[in-house]
Order: sequence, then C-alpha cells, then structure tokens
Amino acid sequence: MPFAAAASEKNSLSTAIQETVQMISGELGRVPDLTIAFVSQHHAKNFPSMAASIVDRLGGGILLGCTGETIIGGHREYEEGPAFSLWCGVLPGADLVPFQLEFAETPDGFMCSGLPDDLGARATETRAVLLLGEPFSSVPQSVLDLLADELPDVPVIGGMASGGNPGENRLFLNHQEIHQGAVGVVLRGGPQVRTVVSQGCRPIGAPFVVTKAERNVVYELGGSTPMQRLQDLFQLLPPRDQKLVEGGIHIGIALNEYQESFHRGDFLILNVVGIDKKSGALKAGGVVRVGQTVQFQIRDGETADADLKRLLERHSSIYPHLPAASLLFSCNGRGSRMFSAPDHDAGLIQSRLGPLPLAGIFAQGELGPVGGKNYIHGFTASIALFEEEAV
Repeated sequence: MPFAAAASEKNSLSTAIQETVQMISGELGRVPDLTIAFVSQHHAKNFPSMAASIVDRLGGGILLGCTGETIIGGHREYEEGPAFSLWCGVLPGADLVPFQLEFAETPDGFMCSGLPDDLGARATETRAVLLLGEPFSSVPQSVLDLLADELPDVPVIGGMASGGNPGENRLFLNHQEIHQGAVGVVLRGGPQVRTVVSQGCRPIGAPFVVTKAERNVVYELGGSTPMQRLQDLFQLLPPRDQKLVEGGIHIGIALNEYQESFHRGDFLILNVVGIDKKSGALKAGGVVRVGQTVQFQIRDGETADADLKRLLERHSSIYPHLPAASLLFSCNGRGSRMFSAPDHDAGLIQSRLGPLPLAGIFAQGELGPVGGKNYIHGFTASIALFEEEAV
C-alpha cells in the first residue's frame, strides 16, 4: 500500500513513536516520501527531539507536523490523555517542496516570506499545498492571498496548531522543532488530492443584499440594520432554532450571487463576532462587501452531521473509486462538544470512504477550499483525500 497510518496513546512519546513507526514500516515496506505527525501537549517535554526521532526511525523523507488539542488517528478522535498520530505516504512521481514561513507587519499589512520561488512557473503540476500554522504568530490569510495569485484553483489544506497558550504550540519540519510561523509542503505531480470541506451550517430566513459595509462590519442589509433583520427573523423561528440563534449566529456569503434560490452548501460561512446594539451593525469574521448576497446561518450537531454526510455522499457519486488515504482538520469546537457520540468526523469518513489511513487534529482554524477558493474557517471539517495512483 502507498499509504499507512498509526496512532498511540502511550504515556511515553518514545514508545509511541517506536510502535507507530514499526506498524507503518511493516505496511509500506519502504521509506515514505511524506510523513505527517500530530502530537498532544502531554508530550511537550519531548517536542525538541520528536521530529528527528521520527525521521531517523523511518529512514528519511519529508516530515511535517504540529501539536493539537485533540489528535485524530484511524477512526478515533483522542480528546483526552496523551496521543500521537503518524501518517506516511509513498508518492510515485511526486515532487515535494517543503517550506517554512515567517510573518512581519508592514505599512501594507502583514506579509509572509519563505514560499518557494517557482510556484507560478509550475502551477499546472501542483496538486495541493499542505499548510500548518502556529495561531499566535502567523497570518494565514496573507499566505492564502499569495497562493491565490500564484496557484489559482490549487487546494490549500491544513490547519492551525492547537492545545497550547501563546508560546506552547509547536510546528515540525523535517528534523526541526519550530515555535512560530507556519510550515508546509507543495505537492507537485504524483497522486491526485481531492477535498471535502464541511461547514456544517444551514440558512435561516431570507437572503439579503449588503447595502452598506466596510471591511468586516456590515451596517445595512437591504436597507435595514443587521440587528433589525435578525430581530424580525427571530420572532418567526421555531423555539429550537431560536435557542440555536441565542447560542451563536453565523452569516453566509453566497458563492454564486446569480442563483434564483439558495440552500445549504451555497455559502461561505463567517462567524458573527458581535452586533453593536447602538448602531445595529454586525461585525463578521471576514470581509463582507457591498452588493454581496448574505443569509443568516445556524449550526448544531444535527446540522453538521447531515452536512458532512451529504458532502461525503456527493464525493462518492463524483469519484466512485475509494481514496487511498485521508488527512482531517476538524475545528476544536466539534467532537464531543458538538456531537452526541465520540469520534464523529473520523468515524464518518471511515464508514463512508474507508477503511483508510487517516490522521489529523482538532485545529484552531481549518484551511480548505469552498467554491474553488481557499479560506480559513471555524467549526469546519476540512478533509484531504489522496488517490492511490498518479493521474
């Protein structure tokens, strides 16, 4: 098999690495081209030597990794206790380009440096970009903006490390332990990489055109304040939906403003950061422009479950061959905090597309494409699905 994955709950990171490497090496039968490692904060004292230990035991290859509040491996989501998850792939015909990013604030905004120089020249060969960031010292949107220019239509999959306070999260690249910024790898050639990004929301009420806005602050929806629109809508909702609104409301930007009607999956979901009671304005978790069509959204476990099932079924109908492996980046607000049963996202992927080697984390922000454009999300399950052979 070209892919293999294993996870361990051992208290000793050295033992966890030893047993997962042994399992993976036995399945692969050769040195992997790409290894991705995820580790919980319980193993913090061993972070400095972790990456080198993994690469040396595997015999080489490129390693990428980060810490996570919850570690995903196989069909499990390890939300408590120590956990370590290792994912390896042999990628025939692939050219893998690792990189490390640094960020700096300039008069024109935050800028990143460290991306490969030849991105645009080899855009047609690029399958995907895997990106992991440290949430307190990186600005992923600046990376996505650059990649949108250099690699249009190329998916960027990954997430922000989680589980630690500022200074506690870690990234890993080859033999290095990295404290800040971001790391990643450009995948050129080799197996195709598909994506499934489940935002898990459903629209409520009617869509409105944004008639007044400035960056991420919306002042008017169809000539009335967002607060007034939401108050009018709230009175019409059933009690269950009213409770969901009280627990947190979201706003969706229509991906295609020319549709006659809008349904679940037709929006880019943004968190509502706050509503100013005095002005009635809404502050969103992303830029909203005048002329865009938006609709209020709600999210709960039932909606998120149905949305992920729908998207996995849709993927299976489009690509009848099962994927060979998967990486999963779920929000740290999912898992047992959202669903009634544990291991929801990983288990659902395995039941619909597996069994397959799978690893990932609960992230503090998930990266993935919606409507052909890459975004950083919240409360999302962002999934990379690797085909077995080069296309």
